[in-house]
Amino acid sequence: MFYKNVIKRIMDLVIAFIALILLFPIFLIVFIALTISNNGKPLFFQIRPGKNEKLFKIVKFKTMNDKKDAQGNFLDFDKRVTKLGKFVRKYSLDEIPQLFNVLKGDMSLIGPRPLMVEYLPLYNDTQKRRHEVKPGITGWAQVNGRNAILWVKKFEYDVWYVENISLVLDIKILLLTIKKVIFKDGVNSSESLNMTTFTGGNNE
Repeated sequence: MFYKNVIKRIMDLVIAFIALILLFPIFLIVFIALTISNNGKPLFFQIRPGKNEKLFKIVKFKTMNDKKDAQGNFLDFDKRVTKLGKFVRKYSLDEIPQLFNVLKGDMSLIGPRPLMVEYLPLYNDTQKRRHEVKPGITGWAQVNGRNAILWVKKFEYDVWYVENISLVLDIKILLLTIKKVIFKDGVNSSESLNMTTFTGGNNE
């Protein structure tokens, strides 16, 4: 498909570049604020699977501290997210650095959200299809409930997007994303993931 293989990448480059210019003042303010509140660590890096499960390093604003319990395990989300982090997440400002991932070519503006590497073995054959395209900053699942829907349903939306990708659909998702960010629709404070619940076994 010409749009999927050529036009989509051009759109990613143009829109991501313009967005970075327009959002640079906000980026700079958040960067400085998080640098101060997070002891000099404003950014969060993590390896995620991309297209065809190729691994890449995603970058986001760091909204949580690194506190652990006596056994060395990270504390629950609510005990780690900072006050500033809650504000940054509430308005999806933590996603801004991912525009650099888009420019680099690891991600697209629109596509299934990239999840943890350790979850790869838990997808069933249908769910694995979400990796047939580049992961996105936002996607069809995000504008159809975001964190308010079950993970099984999210993956159904992801695969539907893979099968129906088009210019019109991407524009629709982009506009709906802007609307949802403004009205904070379907946003929860945590994006924790219980893989035993979303896979539904190998029969899902």
